[in-house]
Amino acid sequence: MLTKEQSREIIAKRIAKELKDGDVVTLGIGLPTEVANYIDHNVHIIFQSENGMTGVWTKDSQPSLNPKITNAGGIPVSPKPGVCFFDTQMSFTMIRGGHVNATVLGALQVDAQGNLANWMIPGAFVPGMGGAMDLVVGAKKVIIAMEHTNKGEPRILEKCTLPLTAAGEVNLIVTERAVIEVTPQGLLLKEINPLFSLDEVIASTGAKLIIDDALIQKAA
Repeated sequence: MLTKEQSREIIAKRIAKELKDGDVVTLGIGLPTEVANYIDHNVHIIFQSENGMTGVWTKDSQPSLNPKITNAGGIPVSPKPGVCFFDTQMSFTMIRGGHVNATVLGALQVDAQGNLANWMIPGAFVPGMGGAMDLVVGAKKVIIAMEHTNKGEPRILEKCTLPLTAAGEVNLIVTERAVIEVTPQGLLLKEINPLFSLDEVIASTGAKLIIDDALIQKAA
């Protein structure tokens, strides 16, 4: 059984491999921000933060010299040479203008149509949707970073039951168990973590999965 920390590390490391040299990438709060820690040194990614930064930075292991320099989740970061600071209006102009190659977001649920629910559980207090609504429609690629289940219940469903953030915008789902691509035909299972079997992945997914030919050949 993986710990929560191990699951998050597996997810963040795998998503880091999806990002290409020269990409402008926006990371959502929480787990997605950890992707920045696993980018290959030979790959230059320009991170864009909703709160008004673009460039490269790392999470501070020591208390920040300037506590006002944080990522979108409020975590202190150390900016690298070339970082640019700007206001929220400029930040969302970049996002809404289609200048972000990829965004990585957490989720409560994702479904077979690429619908995303990541901002509200009815009856629970929420501060608001944040920038997720803008990011999912403004970014060229939407990658979801989340644990495969919640208390044993699937988070990947045939149809979301929670209020949607956006409809039909998700491109890729990465969990500690699998990598799943959203296609017009449905959810394509492309990779399985070797710690889990195909049967375990299918059983813990609340939607029908199309099995990639390479996985079928590997299992044969």
